[in-house]
Amino acid sequence: MLISNFKNREHAGILLANTLENFKDTNSVVIGIPRGGIPVAYQIAKTLKLPLDFVLAKKIGHPFNKEYAIGSIAPDVVIIDNPEGISDDYIEKEALRLNHVLQEKEKLFLGNRKHVNIKNKTVILVDDGIATGNTLLASIKTLRKKNPEKIIVAVPVAPKSLIEKMKVITDGFVSLLIPENFEAVGTFYEDFKQEEDEEVIDLLEKASV
Repeated sequence: MLISNFKNREHAGILLANTLENFKDTNSVVIGIPRGGIPVAYQIAKTLKLPLDFVLAKKIGHPFNKEYAIGSIAPDVVIIDNPEGISDDYIEKEALRLNHVLQEKEKLFLGNRKHVNIKNKTVILVDDGIATGNTLLASIKTLRKKNPEKIIVAVPVAPKSLIEKMKVITDGFVSLLIPENFEAVGTFYEDFKQEEDEEVIDLLEKASV
């Protein structure tokens, strides 16, 4: 089936689930990256009858342009890949600030639940798309510390320039769209509205019932 774009994240998740049928009812866990990755991951988990969980990660922005990533952070992981001309003091303070943000989001999204144990399991790590790969890299590193058997990354769209890198840092990689000309993840969706925290919590609670 040829795809030019996705109606929304739910549509992308349904299409991705169709390519992951061999994981149905296996010793696997679907893990979404909030917020945008959760609606995609929810559809995959529901279709494949697998547990759903989340992992938090954030990009570390440049001091003069927060949208420009110089690295990323996840629980117990800080990655800096473009530190030229940026002080260690800024990086340390920004990492501390973002770590506090992650801790607060963790409490909010987890609620009264516990994280799924992923030791010796296959993790299907899901986001709504990959732009730079920064947050995904941090997510993979923090998940590796929990000793899963494998980490498979599944996304609706990723730029061709990142595919080889993704294959190196994962145990399997799936992307429905791999465009050569890539501007932003949102350009491949008809509806790419920002997901709210409440929507993430609702889907995580639905999946845990």
